[in-house]
Amino acid sequence: MPSGVRARVLPASQRRSLDDLAQDLDLSHGDTVSKRSAFWTMLTLSSVIAAGGVLTDSTATVIGAMIIAPLSTPIMGIALGSVQRRRTGSAKVVLLACALVIAIGAVFSTVLPGSYELLSNSQIASRTSPGIMDLVAALATGFAGAVALARRDVAAVLPGVAIAISLVPPLVVAGVCLGRLAGWLALGALVLFVSNLFALVFGGMVVFAALRHGGPAGREPGRPARRTYAAMAFLFAVVVVPLSANTALTLLLDTWTGRAKAAAEDWLADQPDASVTSVDAKSRTMYIQVRLPGDLPPVQGLLDRLDGQLPDGVPVVVDASRGRSIDAGRVGQ
Repeated sequence: MPSGVRARVLPASQRRSLDDLAQDLDLSHGDTVSKRSAFWTMLTLSSVIAAGGVLTDSTATVIGAMIIAPLSTPIMGIALGSVQRRRTGSAKVVLLACALVIAIGAVFSTVLPGSYELLSNSQIASRTSPGIMDLVAALATGFAGAVALARRDVAAVLPGVAIAISLVPPLVVAGVCLGRLAGWLALGALVLFVSNLFALVFGGMVVFAALRHGGPAGREPGRPARRTYAAMAFLFAVVVVPLSANTALTLLLDTWTGRAKAAAEDWLADQPDASVTSVDAKSRTMYIQVRLPGDLPPVQGLLDRLDGQLPDGVPVVVDASRGRSIDAGRVGQ
C-alpha cells in the first residue's frame, strides 16, 4: 500500500498494536480457554439461530445470527498469521467450525417435509446461486472489516461488517441442502462462503501488512510467505471460475426469459384481457404463467414463436391462472 494512502486510511495515531490485534484475532493468544469457550458457544448458538431463520424464511432472524456469529475472528486470524509468518491454528479452527455449522444445518433439515421445495425459500435461493458481484461486495466488506480492526476509531462499524459478510448462513444453507441430498445447491452455498472467506483473508492481509508490524526475528516484516500468495491465488481461482460461470448463465437465462415473455405476449395479443404474469426458468424448463378469461389459444403458436429464440429441446410449460397447467411441448420439435 503506498505510504500516502496508508497514512490516510490508517493514521498512525489510530493504529492498533500487534498485541491488540493478536488478542482479538488469535484464539491461541492470551486466555485461550475462555476465548475458545466463548467462540464455540457463540458459534453453536448463531448456527442454531441461522438454521431457524433459514427454515422459517425469516430475514430478521438470519441477520441476528450474522451479528453474533464469531467465525470472522479466526478467518482474520489467518490473515494476521500470514502477515506475521507464524502458525496460529486459525485455519484448523475455521475448518472445524465449518464442519460444525454444516452439521447443524443438516440436522435441522430433517424437520422439513418430503415435498418441500428448497428454492421456494428466499433464504436458500439467495445463497445457492452466487455471482461475480457477490465477490466484489465481499472484497469491499473484507477491506472494511480489516480497517475497522486495525483502527481504534472505526470499531463501531464491525456489526455492519458482520451483516454484510455472510459466513454462517451459507454454511447452514449448505448443510440443509446436503441433508436434502441437493448437492448442486449445497455447492453453490459453499462457493458463496469460500468467496467471503477469501475476501476477508485478502483484505486482512493487505491492511495488516500496511501496518508494518515486525515479524519474527530474521524475517521480513509485513510480507506473507510465498506459499501464502500461492494459496490465495489458488483460492481466488476456485472462487472466480464458478462465480463468473454462474454470472454468465444468469445473464443468459435473463435473455431467454425476456424472449419467452415477448413471444408469449405476442401469442396472446389477440386474446381480450389476456396477459403474461411471469416467466421463469427452473430445472431446465421454461414456465410461462398467463392470465386470461377464456380458453388458451393453440400452444403450437407459442412454440412457433419461440423457435429460434430459445435453444432447441427446452421444455415449455404454460400455467393458466384458473389452475390449468398445459405441457406445451419442446422448442423446435
